[in-house]
Amino acid sequence: MVIYKILRADEWAALRAQGETAGAPIDVADGYVHFSTAAQAAETAAKHFAGAEGLVLLALESEALGDALKWEPSRGGALFPHLYGPLRLADVLWHAPLPLGPKGHIFPDAMA
Repeated sequence: MVIYKILRADEWAALRAQGETAGAPIDVADGYVHFSTAAQAAETAAKHFAGAEGLVLLALESEALGDALKWEPSRGGALFPHLYGPLRLADVLWHAPLPLGPKGHIFPDAMA
């Protein structure tokens, strides 16, 4: 299953430069990298990135992350993918800009 991570431009630049990251400040604070499924991504963007521009959407294959990826309950008891380890650039299948439109962020058609 493909899962998604939203990064701010500076976080994406750091990942590209360093090859891996512990994630955004909230990821570091929580001790894991937060991901979303395709069905959860728009709500994640609206809740945590409202009005933010310059975002990048990353797609990763959940199975490729191995045992470090745990599915844990979060909003309303829904299971969210959490990575207990670094987010590695080598694991990114693809990335795309996540532009801000008049009704929120515009997700690419490539999302499954």
